[in-house]
Amino acid sequence: MQHPWIAAALHPFAEHRVSSLVPPVFDAYARVFHPAVRYPDDELFGIDTDDDTADEDVTWAEVAVFNGRTAHPAMEWASITGSWEFRGSDDQPGMWNDAPAEGHLPVSVATRLTAVLRRFTTTPEDCWFGLWDGFGHTPATELTLALPSREYWLLRGPVDLAATNLADEPAEQSANLWWPADRSWFVATDIDLMTTYVGGSVACIADLLAADGLEAWQVPADQRTTWDADTVNPAPLGAPG
Repeated sequence: MQHPWIAAALHPFAEHRVSSLVPPVFDAYARVFHPAVRYPDDELFGIDTDDDTADEDVTWAEVAVFNGRTAHPAMEWASITGSWEFRGSDDQPGMWNDAPAEGHLPVSVATRLTAVLRRFTTTPEDCWFGLWDGFGHTPATELTLALPSREYWLLRGPVDLAATNLADEPAEQSANLWWPADRSWFVATDIDLMTTYVGGSVACIADLLAADGLEAWQVPADQRTTWDADTVNPAPLGAPG
């Protein structure tokens, strides 16, 4: 097995905590929220503008305010929207049209994240990237990482590879795990979650929280990652989907 330090440090996956996804060997942790998307007016009326740059990122904090909910580090998408339906095809016109990416770190977020993280490693040109093997995409590698919860294909390259599509076109899929050779930080985007978790030094996490264009909150390693972790907002309508 490649990189046994990861499996040795992770807490049991069944605990569903940050420490089940990111090895609890770091001084600080952050939760990075994948933005929802608001389309330009032309797309709403069925006109294809062919210009993805016109799409607008919408923060979870904006969605929470729109729905009379409270933004906080453990908020969950169904709780701030008020219903499980909003994890699927429904939207909230005037606020957002596409829900946050699940199990995939959007390129815009990955780019901003790498800009911060490259400053906090001595090996920015030598990083490891894990892609869950259940997606059906087989990258050009024979290296694998077997963790108790999942198995991953492993790639090696510069930190900028985090913003590269590792899926077969036209599908889009980011790495689910990535870390530098010097192990100074670790990033995990679980396949079932709409947020990404990062472990690093206190200074690294502080810079990440202050970075323009990132919606991130500091979290403890033992924070739960399940839908019911949000104990501030009312429970969403319907059943977990």
